[in-house]
Amino acid sequence: MLVVISILGILAALTVPALKNLGKSNASISASRQLLDGVGRARQLAMANRATVYMVFVPTNFWGVLTGTNLNSPATTNLLDQQLNGYAFVSHGQLGDQPGRHLWHYLEPWHSLPNGTIIAAQKFSLSGTMGIPQWQTDYGHPAGTISNFARSNIPFPMETSTSTNLPFIAFNYLGQLTFDGVNLATRDEYIPLARANVGYALDPSTKTPVIPATPLTAGAISEMPPGNSTNISYNIIHVDALTGRAVLEFYKIQ
Repeated sequence: MLVVISILGILAALTVPALKNLGKSNASISASRQLLDGVGRARQLAMANRATVYMVFVPTNFWGVLTGTNLNSPATTNLLDQQLNGYAFVSHGQLGDQPGRHLWHYLEPWHSLPNGTIIAAQKFSLSGTMGIPQWQTDYGHPAGTISNFARSNIPFPMETSTSTNLPFIAFNYLGQLTFDGVNLATRDEYIPLARANVGYALDPSTKTPVIPATPLTAGAISEMPPGNSTNISYNIIHVDALTGRAVLEFYKIQ
């Protein structure tokens, strides 16, 4: 009996870490699948509405540019836990708008990726490009292939809110990638995912998110394991500019 119990204990010690890693892998796969579906949904909405549709993303510290009722509204605080993993579909014009008066319309509620997954924080930088060394080595891509998100003034967090400089990808009425709402984008879009969490402030009594007094720092974003968005285990969503179709460029677990 003691021998059997000892063997079971050894097996448990060996299998529990593997099961934990399996859960993380499943979260990464689910996030990749969801983001692929989200990009496809934005493209579909653009063609169905015959209008430019923006897939907008929630950056960190977004409250720093909000004022008045937008700052402390539930619509704003509800997005604190969706920094780097929340997205919504917004159209600039749709069927029924008066000629020459294209209005902003939020087409669906805000969505978020599975817990523990985010879009790589470097993708949200205001300028420049990001490098993923192992990905570039595997696929022969030159440095700088992954450009940071384009940005535009879009009402946030609702269509009645003040416009804010938001990161986005966009599709024209033909379902192609665009940066200006009309012309074909000059490059494909690559969106890297990461296994990570973003820290945010909680009210000690209600345990609900609150606007923090100071901006979040890079230390508030914790990748698990460190560096997985660039080298260890990464997922990159590749959106073709001409067709607007998205594929999972690469997926690896080490």
